[in-house]
Amino acid sequence: MRIVVLGTGPFAVPTLQSLHASAHEMVCAVSRPPRGRKPLPAPVAVAAEQLGIEVWLPETVNSDEARDKLTAWNADLLVVCDYGEILKPPTLAVSRLGGINLHGSLLPKYRGAAPVQWAILNGDQETGNTVIQMTPGLDAGPCLGIQRIAIDPDETAGELEPRMADLGAQLTLKVVDQLAAGTASPIEQDKAQATKAPRLTKQQGEIDWSQSAGQIKNQVRALQPWPKAFTYWQRTDGDPLRLIIHRVAIAEHEKATVPGEVICVDSGLLVATGQSVLRLEAIQPAGKRVMTVEEFLRGAAVRVGDQLS
Repeated sequence: MRIVVLGTGPFAVPTLQSLHASAHEMVCAVSRPPRGRKPLPAPVAVAAEQLGIEVWLPETVNSDEARDKLTAWNADLLVVCDYGEILKPPTLAVSRLGGINLHGSLLPKYRGAAPVQWAILNGDQETGNTVIQMTPGLDAGPCLGIQRIAIDPDETAGELEPRMADLGAQLTLKVVDQLAAGTASPIEQDKAQATKAPRLTKQQGEIDWSQSAGQIKNQVRALQPWPKAFTYWQRTDGDPLRLIIHRVAIAEHEKATVPGEVICVDSGLLVATGQSVLRLEAIQPAGKRVMTVEEFLRGAAVRVGDQLS
């Protein structure tokens, strides 16, 4: 089949590579143009150039001009993953079989931009990938392939997502082969089970120490590598110091009565939560590099009774 891949972020790169190595014909890779003060080329665009695939960076694929270009390629299928723009029905109609999308959750759970992060944030022990037939609704189309993936209890979003991307590439190629053979079996999603996974914000990184140790650990894991979990050390001899928390573990220790209270600095940095105690293991003070807690404590006069808030 003649395939156009629409992808921008790193989650889509393994799918692009897998389809390129298959028997299907890669017509073009479509990515979002670079943005921001220091724009960098999209990971999919870089990977496509390395593979010798034509790259196209339209401002939108939903304009009449863009649809004319897509139509001219005479593609059998649009394969969408981590692209960044919702394709409207007239755009999906430019290919013979429409479009399919690889989504990083067990749909209908976690529809939206941050499914991996929300699965960890909510303490799920399992997630997965779903390939759907694209429809106008956000991540709402019939399921063509489902893949279940266990989440390690210490795994961060930054560690889980690449693993899911590699596995998702295998699932996507399987679905593409089934579509080519006419053996694909769409299964409608149960709308009543749908949940949302909106894009995270920086404000969601601030730690509320009245939560349980498990909830805070999940927050730290889910917000790596962005926007990262943070708190403020209320210093007795200076202004509050912002601390980005990179790694924590639940500690077996008698809990103090005040959430956020430092209860030990001799055998690690232990902090009380609303339920149980957290051991902070890796910290990044404002303006500094990431360091182990042992390194941090050698240069910071943290005392038992100090407050994180």
